[in-house]
Amino acid sequence: MTPAIDPEAVRFDPQGLVPAVIQDRASGDVLMVGYMNRESLQATVRSGLVTFWSRSRQELWEKGAASGNQLRLVDIVADCDQDALLVRVVPTGPACHLGIQSCFGNRSPQGFRRLEQLWSVIVDRLASRPADSYTVELASRGVNATTRKLTEEATEVLLAAKDPAAGVDDGQLARESADLLYHLLVVLAERGEAPAAVLDALDERRS
Repeated sequence: MTPAIDPEAVRFDPQGLVPAVIQDRASGDVLMVGYMNRESLQATVRSGLVTFWSRSRQELWEKGAASGNQLRLVDIVADCDQDALLVRVVPTGPACHLGIQSCFGNRSPQGFRRLEQLWSVIVDRLASRPADSYTVELASRGVNATTRKLTEEATEVLLAAKDPAAGVDDGQLARESADLLYHLLVVLAERGEAPAAVLDALDERRS
């Protein structure tokens, strides 16, 4: 998606800054708030990687340049007054320096927020196609291979659940379930089906 922003139309404050609200494209969650000046906004649009102006260091700051937890740009829109920005992104890791997904805290008591992070990483891998990615290698084999692998992982979950000696006590069930969830997300991404559609289907089954 092309960033829908004209840097020249943005109304910067007297310090030459504009607040930028960073939103996860997949979940809609607000990840963090930073500040941009004209140069960092232009760098963000040009590179496709969110770049802020660091008020403490007085320099450009590309998010994730050191940690690898980048924010890949989807689009940018200004509010009605043109003095605040909404930046939609695909995060490649935790947005917060504390190692959690959002600077506003992880809100899921079961840790499901980490599935959003995993989904974002999978989508990013399939878009950027790094040569050393298992996700890319798996998806490149086609839907027959990905679904076959999913079936194998589901069988492993079944065996771990039915075998008390290799189940909950030693974490085998959790590990096999992790493999199953990962491969399910790869299948969904490979087929262009968002997890939100799965959750919508679950909502229809509430009793």
